[in-house]
Amino acid sequence: MSDSDEAPGRYASPPCMAAEVDPTYFDPDYVDPEQARDVARWRKAERQRLRSERDAISVADRARLGEVIGAHLLQFLADRFGSLEGRVFSGYWPIKGEPDLRPVLASLHRAGAHVALPLVEVKAAPLVFRRWTPETKMVRGDWNIPVPPPEAEAVMPEISLAPVMGWTEGAYRLGYGGGYFDRTLAALSPRPFTIGIGLQSARLATIYPQPHDIALDVILTEDGLQATRV
Repeated sequence: MSDSDEAPGRYASPPCMAAEVDPTYFDPDYVDPEQARDVARWRKAERQRLRSERDAISVADRARLGEVIGAHLLQFLADRFGSLEGRVFSGYWPIKGEPDLRPVLASLHRAGAHVALPLVEVKAAPLVFRRWTPETKMVRGDWNIPVPPPEAEAVMPEISLAPVMGWTEGAYRLGYGGGYFDRTLAALSPRPFTIGIGLQSARLATIYPQPHDIALDVILTEDGLQATRV
């Protein structure tokens, strides 16, 4: 360890040394390049681990998890917002073993909500949200994800879902690493109420938040409401 590592107010990169101070310690106002690289490496490894665990879930169990999470989500929306008739609600199209909440989106559409899906229209820019209905003829978007066509109405969501790879009690989200969702939340005003959707087993002690990371409002798993923004 160098003298600079021992200087007052300095800590080594959290993935390497944080446990010597506090397993959940991270100072979001102090980031140096070495620290950022350590966090990026740690996150990449965690994404791979969590993805492998999720891929190992059977098709039947995955369907059951989607149904259970969907029921929790509908109940949460009813308790928190009442009717969503006429309100813009953004969901997601499930990929890579994410919980499939398309039946929830269809149910909200039937109840009068304006359902939208996010899509990448410009690289390294905030997401765009376009209207979706069960009858929408989807096209292939970025990463071959089905998305509404360009002629679908662009809207601003009031409530938005965010699939998560990992999550923390402070409602921080470990995503796929592209930064699109954080970039979008930072750009939207007013910011939508954002609900992270993930698995109970994907809970993390911390993601070592960086200045660009934005906490979600709540996290929902198959066990119900699990986290709220501090």
